[in-house]
Amino acid sequence: MALLQIDNLTVEFETASGWFKAVDGVSLSVEPGEVLAIVGESGSGKSVAMLAVMGLLPWNAKITADQMLFQGQDIQNIPAAERRKLIGKDIAMIFQEPVASLNPCFTVGFQIEEVLRIHMGLDRQARRQRAIDLFKLVGLPDPAERLGHFPHQMSGGQCQRVMIAMAIACDPKLLIADEPTTALDVTIQKQILDLLISLQVKTGMGLIMITHDMGVVAETADRVIVQYKGRKMEESDVLTLFEAPKSAYTKALLSALPENATGDRLTTVSDFMSNAQAAGENA
Repeated sequence: MALLQIDNLTVEFETASGWFKAVDGVSLSVEPGEVLAIVGESGSGKSVAMLAVMGLLPWNAKITADQMLFQGQDIQNIPAAERRKLIGKDIAMIFQEPVASLNPCFTVGFQIEEVLRIHMGLDRQARRQRAIDLFKLVGLPDPAERLGHFPHQMSGGQCQRVMIAMAIACDPKLLIADEPTTALDVTIQKQILDLLISLQVKTGMGLIMITHDMGVVAETADRVIVQYKGRKMEESDVLTLFEAPKSAYTKALLSALPENATGDRLTTVSDFMSNAQAAGENA
């Protein structure tokens, strides 16, 4: 049985100009222990689709799906209280902007211990020790001292590690990582990716990696979904995607990689799609 199964997910937002469709009939599944990459340019609906799973979209969003199952349980229609028990515990998410996602008014120790109190019911001493152990696991120096720090006292990479620690605090069965290396320098990017994959291997959880970086896809994923303008353009194993892409959009993404440059300038996705459309090729 799939860990997560979504069929025909559509997300629309009510605007002053009418309804805007951000996700258009996307279907996907994730198996236990699998790394699924969802790739596409900004605005392709990657994050919105996963925020719909988490139940974190704003009031003006309309979400429909033929089914949305987690371990066979319908998470689309269960009571809100039951869904809150799953979200943050069995399904966790690392958000794109770690500094913005952490509350600036509370220490990082308070924030991670709050997760442990709500979802695991640990007492104060057990919460503190679990938080220290998690900070050690994600590679934060002086973990006991870090518990008393506020987000602004930490670097972007350290805040990202705090977010990862919060996400894995309750040993989730599914972890969604939304652009986990955005705005980090190359060295820290590599450390964060290695950390996520090592945790995934160690715990056997399913991992959904949302990214626009094809290098991240090549390094981490078992299977890849390519999205464009809210629609799923292609789905395949990672080796097939790079060796024999089917859609024009996937070819456009790959052609825009620096190592695939053939002239004085990189081919942009817009250039490639324009050429494909002129040639009558399907997106």
